[in-house]
Amino acid sequence: MSIAIKRLSNVGRAKDYLELTKPKVVALLVLTAWVGMMLAVPGLPDLLTVLAATLGIGLLSAAAAAINHVVDQRIDAQMARTYSRPVAKGRLSSKQASSFAFSLAITGFIILYSLVNALTAWLTLASLFGYAVVYTMFLKRATPQNIVIGGLAGAMPPLLGWAAITGSVDGHALLLVMIIFTWTPPHFWALAIHRRDDYARVNMPMLPVTHGIEFTKSVICLYTALLFIVCLLPYLVGMSGAIYLLGSALLNLRFMQHAWKLKFNPDSGSAMATFKFSIVHLMVLFLLLLVDHYIKVAPIYVS
Repeated sequence: MSIAIKRLSNVGRAKDYLELTKPKVVALLVLTAWVGMMLAVPGLPDLLTVLAATLGIGLLSAAAAAINHVVDQRIDAQMARTYSRPVAKGRLSSKQASSFAFSLAITGFIILYSLVNALTAWLTLASLFGYAVVYTMFLKRATPQNIVIGGLAGAMPPLLGWAAITGSVDGHALLLVMIIFTWTPPHFWALAIHRRDDYARVNMPMLPVTHGIEFTKSVICLYTALLFIVCLLPYLVGMSGAIYLLGSALLNLRFMQHAWKLKFNPDSGSAMATFKFSIVHLMVLFLLLLVDHYIKVAPIYVS
């Protein structure tokens, strides 16, 4: 019986450590990094480099997430969405979580530096610092524009993936960064509207708290329109073709429809529906970039 209890305890502890890494968030980040790797070359990139880069970027992203748990534990304990997180609930101590984050970061950096290239290692470490320190410790508590400014760290994975394969920073990779950078505010502010009371309770200056829900809805509408334009850039510069153009247009029109409903005809679930769709939007958008990269559709000319 004691062995079974110990095993259950170990399983529970493993789940807590896994939760520290925010695996769903990291999976989306790694997907965008992986697509960046694929788009960096005309054919298929070196498989071992892809595997090493994916692992290294994933580990450093997970480390940043774990640091977030430690820094935000007091706030997390007061919010309905996060009160049961391992550190906030006391199932893991700050020391345990910090040691875990440090181990992940060191391992990820070593993998990137030794098996990929120095540029990718340092850029990924800089992204960790931007999210875990600049955003989480300072911007998040200082300004309602926190997610706009801090969103750059979360937008970096496609550039990291591109750099992993080419060893350089390319303008096309920066376009991918620009897409995620523009996508982040309407994505996060939709959630912030849904959790507005939670943020107000902990005095977090999120836009719905400082400027009101209606103002935030208006800004979400503007950002989805801007996102539509930014998403056209890969096609306009010749980076992508017809498959991406059509898919991107449909995805962005649907995102704008969600934003319009949220602003002008909302119900109790509109904010969360917008937030959930935004995740699907980014995932499918990057998969479209990948499909378009390998399947070229010739232009149709009418004589």
